Amino acid sequence: MNNQDSNQLDHIDVRCTSAEPPRGVDKYEERHQLVVARPLPFQRTIRRPELHQLVPLANTTIYDMERRGEFPRRFNLTPRCVVWNLAEVEAWLAARRQASDADALKRAPSPDVRQRKRRPVKQAPAA
Repeated sequence: MNNQDSNQLDHIDVRCTSAEPPRGVDKYEERHQLVVARPLPFQRTIRRPELHQLVPLANTTIYDMERRGEFPRRFNLTPRCVVWNLAEVEAWLAARRQASDADALKRAPSPDVRQRKRRPVKQAPAA
């Protein structure tokens, strides 16, 4: 944009000074609105890298949870391509969030410090 164009933009008054609405707005409510009647006909699937962005668990943890029925099961698209259904993973995350908020999740016990063999040694600061 050159200097002459910017000077012209400075003089444009965009305020609406009349009491009536802008042209074409008067029958806005009567026009047909875009309504989505049903969800999209396809299911979004995600591969392992996308799954790890959503669920920061190790592969072995995910496999163990799948085997126990605690995590959505993966399925094969091809013999070498494994995917998860995104809607199932998001529903699992929402359920885990609700369980966490309700303190319904089993937590790991705190370590018993009396069973340690020696006290931790503080590291000397580097010179």
